[in-house]
Amino acid sequence: MRIQTILLVCCCAWMSCEKDITVDLPQGEPQTVIEGTIVNDEYPEVILTRSFSYFSHISVDQLKDAFVHNAVITVSDGNSTMQLKEFSKDTTNRVKWYYYTADTTQPAAFKGKLNKSYTLRVAVDDQTFNAVTTIPGAGMVIDSTWSTIYSKDPTLARLWARITDPQERGNYVRYRTARNGGVYRPGINSTIDDQIVNGTSFNTQLDAGHDRTQEINFDTYGYFKRGDSVNVEFSNIDKATFDFWRSLDLAYASNGNVFASPIQVRGNISGALGYWGGYGARRLNVKIRK
Repeated sequence: MRIQTILLVCCCAWMSCEKDITVDLPQGEPQTVIEGTIVNDEYPEVILTRSFSYFSHISVDQLKDAFVHNAVITVSDGNSTMQLKEFSKDTTNRVKWYYYTADTTQPAAFKGKLNKSYTLRVAVDDQTFNAVTTIPGAGMVIDSTWSTIYSKDPTLARLWARITDPQERGNYVRYRTARNGGVYRPGINSTIDDQIVNGTSFNTQLDAGHDRTQEINFDTYGYFKRGDSVNVEFSNIDKATFDFWRSLDLAYASNGNVFASPIQVRGNISGALGYWGGYGARRLNVKIRK
């Protein structure tokens, strides 16, 4: 009885001391965010935005205001330099999407080529950012693909690939998949390196792409539906591009895990967030067994 009385008094005392506390959340300064890609046989594309505060409530108007306009962006292959032009396109969520790419009416416009390095230069608001990337000409290749039926749900299937890695070390890949003519999306882990499999042929799962704005159903994650037509984009990339996507995948996978260590996303653009990445892309179509 005495213990119960003491607990009751302590609870009443704690409740009487309760009061509202207002926390002044820190607002970080917006930073320039650069997402630049150059793919073999395609023109480069750069998306330029400003970062949001971690605690921001993001609205449609904020998304519209995030895009950075009137930047001077150039891409050089060491011999020729072209200035990119800003374009826009409409999206389904009422936000106009802005991006910079080659002005094909200009004679200096060029597409990415294998085994070449490209320098990106972005000048905006009295600041200049530079980065270099390479489009690998060789690396891992997909020898064959096949699918297996999911025992717990026979309407689903797993896609597999047999991949061969060259004898030379330092090969990196990023892959994405698209089903039935949809958009290409990465899985939770979208990268492969040859630290363990160097110079060998090995089997690996190719996960179905995941819309990262949606919750993950881990019971069905990574599976395709039987009969799906799947496009696979399998791209050899350089180390800096691999580091960016590898760290971003890890950050996404650990989001919401209170026991996970903080992960720094590793970009390759000094002074800005984001990356400039080259892709030696190969694409193939796979039919999932019915």
